[in-house]
Amino acid sequence: MRVVLAEDLYLLRDGLTHLLTAHGFEVVAAVETGPELRAALTEHRPDVAVVDVRLPPTQTDEGLQVALAARTETPGLPILVLSQHVQQLYARELLADGTGAIGYLLKDRVFNAEQFVDALRRVAAGGTVMDPEVIAKLLDSSPRRSGVDRLTPREREVLELMAEGRSNAAIAQRLFVSEGAVGKHTASIFGKLELAPSDDDNRRVLAVLAYLHGTTGG
Repeated sequence: MRVVLAEDLYLLRDGLTHLLTAHGFEVVAAVETGPELRAALTEHRPDVAVVDVRLPPTQTDEGLQVALAARTETPGLPILVLSQHVQQLYARELLADGTGAIGYLLKDRVFNAEQFVDALRRVAAGGTVMDPEVIAKLLDSSPRRSGVDRLTPREREVLELMAEGRSNAAIAQRLFVSEGAVGKHTASIFGKLELAPSDDDNRRVLAVLAYLHGTTGG
């Protein structure tokens, strides 16, 4: 699997390159700046890109802006954002384009190589992987708080795990409940958020993200 990596810190960039190579990925470009990332995505057309939010020259949101532009040019281009920060506005744009193949992980919450590699493979395969803290911040700033406010604590846990791209079976295992119970929570969540339920886990996640982006009716 071919990867473009964008990270401005040398040690982290070099470490990620070695980690990915050791797990069978081919890092076709490891770049430091936003312009370099833009050029690498155009030249290499990778299977997935790992992108830091803050890159030179602006050190603000250069990485996310390049990722957004790349997905406009190539819809569905798999992007895993790996950052210390949650940029809510751009994260919403990136997540709510409806094509999937998006991840957003926080650097200080990636605890082992297997977790990171698994997330990258899921994004490359078209899935959605979100750190629960990212989802929580998006939920907290949602313009349609009334629906979210009606969720029970358990439903909110299920919603956050759905947004990580997890199946009902995986959610049930995580929460120590039956798969049927997760199904009931899911139906209740979409009812409260005025979203039609779906059998497809990734589509459910995208529907939630579309809701967060304010693109759904109601």
